[in-house]
Amino acid sequence: MTIGKANCLVCGDPLVYWGEAREATCHICGKKELGHCACESGHYICNTCHRVEGVDYILGLCSRSESTDPIEIVNEAMQDKSIYPNGPEHHTLIGAALITAYANAGGKNPKGEPLNKAAALSELRKRSLQVPGGACGFWGACGAAVSAGQAMSVLNGSTPLSQEPWAQCQRLTSMILGRLADLGGPRCCKRTGYTAIIAAVPYIDATLGANMQLPVEVTCSFFANNAECRRKECPYFPGADEEVKAAFQPGAFGCAPSK
Repeated sequence: MTIGKANCLVCGDPLVYWGEAREATCHICGKKELGHCACESGHYICNTCHRVEGVDYILGLCSRSESTDPIEIVNEAMQDKSIYPNGPEHHTLIGAALITAYANAGGKNPKGEPLNKAAALSELRKRSLQVPGGACGFWGACGAAVSAGQAMSVLNGSTPLSQEPWAQCQRLTSMILGRLADLGGPRCCKRTGYTAIIAAVPYIDATLGANMQLPVEVTCSFFANNAECRRKECPYFPGADEEVKAAFQPGAFGCAPSK
């Protein structure tokens, strides 16, 4: 399969999104389901086939990683061929990177014990796989923000019957969604992922008492693979507009970057 410019994984043609779900057949596995996009040549790829290799890679990488910087973790993951320019594998990547950095930084579970990273990543995987591609446009909730909220819910033990842990998850997700709305569309899983992590790290650190790391500046090296890249209007683009950059880089959230 080809990554193209965030286009069809089969032929590289641009994707066409439908306002209403249609019955579609996955070009890879043959499964019939309701979907919201195909390429101009008619190829449809289901969420499972799109992210199966990527999710496996992400969980393997995070299991081995000793980094306390989730940006470092996602950048390493995004270099792999199984992580496409855009796609639902990012809905696992963001939360997994946060859990990994938190655990490696000595983060505790709700009982005050060292976090079981393997168990936390396993639970994050289950939850994140329920978030389909295109959630940003069709659900009104970007998968990067949802993934960060899922990570928080794993870390603080939130359930639908919790009080403050429940509230903490809503605060984090809503804060990230607000930042993403300020940036605007169209979707870019790199831009939204970076923004979610930069917002999440100081909040999780302050709320749960961790000490994760962030770089002084986040710079995207994947823009050439995204036909919809906003270039200088994206705070992570090399040579980005200085005003936009200053508002979204680490340090803009009341917490100085760590390195």
